[in-house]
Amino acid sequence: MKQTVLVMFGGRSTEHEVSCVSASFVISNLNKNKYDVIPLGIDKSGRWHIYRGELENIKRDTWNDDKDNLIPVSGAAHGGVTAWDNEKKIWYLLPVDVVFPVLHGKNGEDGTMQGLFTLFDLPFVGCGMYSSAVCMDKVAAKTLCEAEGIKTAPFAAARNVPGFDMASFVEECERRFGYPMFIKPANAGSSVGITKARTREEFERGIVSAFENDRKLLVEQTITGKEIEAAVIGNDIPYSPCCGEIAPNADFYDYDTKYVTDTSRAYIPARIPREVAERVCRAAEKVYKALDCAGLARVDFFVDGESIVFNEINTMPGFTSISMYPKMMMYSGKTAGGLLDELIRLALEAKR
Repeated sequence: MKQTVLVMFGGRSTEHEVSCVSASFVISNLNKNKYDVIPLGIDKSGRWHIYRGELENIKRDTWNDDKDNLIPVSGAAHGGVTAWDNEKKIWYLLPVDVVFPVLHGKNGEDGTMQGLFTLFDLPFVGCGMYSSAVCMDKVAAKTLCEAEGIKTAPFAAARNVPGFDMASFVEECERRFGYPMFIKPANAGSSVGITKARTREEFERGIVSAFENDRKLLVEQTITGKEIEAAVIGNDIPYSPCCGEIAPNADFYDYDTKYVTDTSRAYIPARIPREVAERVCRAAEKVYKALDCAGLARVDFFVDGESIVFNEINTMPGFTSISMYPKMMMYSGKTAGGLLDELIRLALEAKR
């Protein structure tokens, strides 16, 4: 008997378009002999619609213009979602066995959706509400990892509250870290709002930019080294089969470098000694457990010789044609369909 998989995409975050591309990968690689796949898009105003049109429209993010193939959804419910029957003019329950929330960034990857699914007893792929929230918050994630003895870049945090003294904060960071420094919104994915500051003027502009994306920011000391990413899969016993390397070919790996300019290059496996790669994978598993992850995550590090420094974690990594997580998993021997099968199995296992 087929299982019904609800694949959610879009959303109100700055990563709406990337989510649509990721979802098209997931939908196209789910085994249609095993699953009845229901695409559910969230437009930029937050409205939910089941989409019955062409997959290419999802990939290009033109699905919301295809009005004849949109079915309104009022939200999640126990056992599924509530959809509109236009012929009978009634709302009805559309049963769902598992949700695959291919949602990146705020209002999707930060615990909000995960809490909703938990409330309505719906199994879902990926980390739970608590883990999603703390992993999305870079300050919380780094603080918890440091408590577990995991090495992170030295950092300072600030909130955009009345009385915030920018001058004093800048002076403190200059004294502790020196230039260049990175300023990041605490809760934003895909390097959105990140600035590399080499001067006080750039630092102050970076603070303003970060606060435009979140009320909390962190400043990090610059860490030299290769940008190494590890794919992790599993629930109580996570496993990282391999790690890859990102060569930004730019000043740093920002949103444009990831998705727009196509200047970055990926190397799988990473161009580091095998014993160091093994240590990175074990460190990724330690971070995964420290942050109570489940299902999947991509854990990012800086590696310089023998030094391994935790950078950040992504609990719903991209599934685009250039995304590292599926590439690393397929390098380790999984097919795209086999990877998705395992993620769905883990979601059902976590629910039980």
